Amino acid sequence: MTRCGWAEGSDEMGTYHDTEWGFPVVDDRRLFEKLSLEGFQAGLSWSTILRKRPAFRTVFADFDVATIAGFTEDDVQRLLGDAGIVRHRGKIEAVVNNAARAIELVEERGSLAAHLWGFEPDPVTGSRPAYDDVTDAWLGQATTSAESVALSKDLRKRGWRFVGPTTAYAFMQAMGLVNDHSPVCTFRPQVEDARRALTRPV
Repeated sequence: MTRCGWAEGSDEMGTYHDTEWGFPVVDDRRLFEKLSLEGFQAGLSWSTILRKRPAFRTVFADFDVATIAGFTEDDVQRLLGDAGIVRHRGKIEAVVNNAARAIELVEERGSLAAHLWGFEPDPVTGSRPAYDDVTDAWLGQATTSAESVALSKDLRKRGWRFVGPTTAYAFMQAMGLVNDHSPVCTFRPQVEDARRALTRPV
């Protein structure tokens, strides 16, 4: 079995890679969780956030947007005192803000999934920054794409915070909007099969 190189650091990262990363997700709660955790990752490693994910799920009500949108300053202070998560006021407040913006987006589009999957790259004309356009050679992991820039711009225009292009691209990779498993990775064809079988949300 061959994995992407970044997943070889620990059993926890390996399991995440093998069972989650890149497999398509259309569940609104999981999509909101991932956007939130990618925001917390800014300046940190994903392994750090992954270790703390159970604590994040506990303190953020399993990322239920209706509950989080009702958080008060007292809740923010409570979270700032919780050593189980990343205690960064700006990032905590961003999740609370983004929960309210997510509710607005669901009211407009019907679901987060319908809106976010609208930024999936076109399989033919979409940008493929992990490949050389001429030789189709693998260039390693990309950090942004034209679509992630567009998604970031759209969300920030709607009032979301901590959703820059790099965060948006990491989200797209993890949630299966793109398949950035290495060409030699055992799981790349599995992810591609899952993407092929997926009914896109509308």
